[in-house]
Amino acid sequence: MKHRAIKDLKVLLVEDEENITRLLKDAIGENFHSFIIAKDGLEGIALFKKRRPDIVITDIEMPNLSGLEMARELKQIDPNIVIIMLSAFSEKEKFLSAIDVGVSKYFMKPFEPDDILEYIEQIIPKISNKLIGLGDEFTFNKSSNSLYKNDKFIALSKKEILFLSLMLRQKCEVIDVITIKKTLWNEEASDERVRTFIRRFREKTSKDLVLNITGVGYKLTINEN
Repeated sequence: MKHRAIKDLKVLLVEDEENITRLLKDAIGENFHSFIIAKDGLEGIALFKKRRPDIVITDIEMPNLSGLEMARELKQIDPNIVIIMLSAFSEKEKFLSAIDVGVSKYFMKPFEPDDILEYIEQIIPKISNKLIGLGDEFTFNKSSNSLYKNDKFIALSKKEILFLSLMLRQKCEVIDVITIKKTLWNEEASDERVRTFIRRFREKTSKDLVLNITGVGYKLTINEN
């Protein structure tokens, strides 16, 4: 039985062999919210930054940038990203290198797509814990401090991430203006500065993501489903 949360996951497959790409897409691709494909490590990094997937499945040997080299880069961006490595090599050195990089799982070719799907289902609780559903179809990834709406990544400034993290710590409560001032600027700031900051945050995200509770403060909308 498929875990319900698997439909919320975004998977990035980085593979230069078209037959393997087709095999995995046809066999397990429809189980996920999206199944994104890159042909080498360089394209994989670019798509990772743009789409912020929850899981990366990658070949170990590819042109331009190998799976191991890409994995090292991705771990710099998000230390908690789940990386599943595919390899036709059985050398101990390759396997140990994958462990050293922080690869979550290693599958030797030929493999069964269902085995990969089964592994992903096993680790769903770990992945789901880092994702928070927000209002207006936004999701926040706690491990990478990234916000996205459906498949669109929303680039936030350091202060915007700090503001969103503050709101998440007190999910269902109204945050007063004084607390926002102290958290963001650690100094005296005018009410107008706070209003301007939140107006710009709403313009970048959505007016329905942060609600203005007149005379009290601001509240984040959370998806309780």
